[in-house]
Amino acid sequence: MSMGVAEGAFLGLVQGLTEFLPISSSGHLAIVGTLVGASDPGAAFTAICQLGTEAAVILYFRKDIARIVSRWALALAGRVPRNDPDARMGWLVILGTLPIGVLGLLFQDSIETVLRGFVVIATTLWLFGLLLGAADRFGRKERTLDQLSWRHGLLFGLAQALALVPGVSRSGGTITMGLLLGYTREAAARYSFLLAIPAVVLSGFFQLYDEVSSGATIAWAPTAVATVVAFVVGFVVIAWLMRFITTHSFTGFVVYRVALGVVVYALVLAGALPAWHGASFG
Repeated sequence: MSMGVAEGAFLGLVQGLTEFLPISSSGHLAIVGTLVGASDPGAAFTAICQLGTEAAVILYFRKDIARIVSRWALALAGRVPRNDPDARMGWLVILGTLPIGVLGLLFQDSIETVLRGFVVIATTLWLFGLLLGAADRFGRKERTLDQLSWRHGLLFGLAQALALVPGVSRSGGTITMGLLLGYTREAAARYSFLLAIPAVVLSGFFQLYDEVSSGATIAWAPTAVATVVAFVVGFVVIAWLMRFITTHSFTGFVVYRVALGVVVYALVLAGALPAWHGASFG
């Protein structure tokens, strides 16, 4: 069944609710999209819809972003010291973006086909949920972003690249890595959100260009509605999450991920979801 505006709005709501929580927006879009009859919305819809949530990140962190970009540009021009903290953060965001860019291009076909199978999604949901729980439980949670090193920035980037596999979660992967490296929950989340901006924006526009140039049919109205809804909901979720993690652990998200993974396995066994990418995906 083709996707209508109502289905697009609903999937935009799902995207906005799940993009910044460590529970995998791409996994939820695939699961919910198929169950409501809109079929797997696909990588193109997901990438474009994520532009809405990234616009929410840019709005929420606009002061930080403006400061980082301006100081980075001034350092590049030699007008401020190269070790300026904000200028350095600009380089760290660029460094952390490289892994997902390279791996995304190398494995694009697998990402859009085989890796969108529901057995993969179910497995990554519970597996990376448990990793998040372990990192939150045993991580020292002492380091702040002014202690972020080049090696740690690259490790954050490699963790973000794992989110190319649906079910892993971009924020979940990077926050897990941050906690394992000893960063506080707030520091790990903040860098995770900043790191996602160039990766998601570039991915969204690249996917859009790829789909248009190939002559593929895109449901523009549902996609546009989904993007707007994702922006509004995503902004609210960011504000809530940044407050929540100051006094709460990630245990609730871990339990949810493991439970959802079990439910997806059950739905696959019942035939409600396909095990692998195939006929049941539109």
